[in-house]
Amino acid sequence: MNWDQIAGQWKQMQGKVKEKFGKLTDDDLKQIAGKRDQLIGKIQERYGLAKEEAQRRVDEFASAHQHAEAHQVGHGPSNNPR
Repeated sequence: MNWDQIAGQWKQMQGKVKEKFGKLTDDDLKQIAGKRDQLIGKIQERYGLAKEEAQRRVDEFASAHQHAEAHQVGHGPSNNPR
């Protein structure tokens, strides 16, 4: 899942973001509003990380969800030949 997809589905993704980055508040998530740079800044602030480390964690999160999305594609009942 690339960042444009995450931003476009921000309301649905907030739970996953909060699960991964539990120190973020609901107000933080509203303020971030799907903006990658805002998320990186809030993670820096809440976790006391350098910008590069916060970026790495955000990119890791996005990459993990990209792989999860890829595994879900093509696994529906109509795509299961018998």
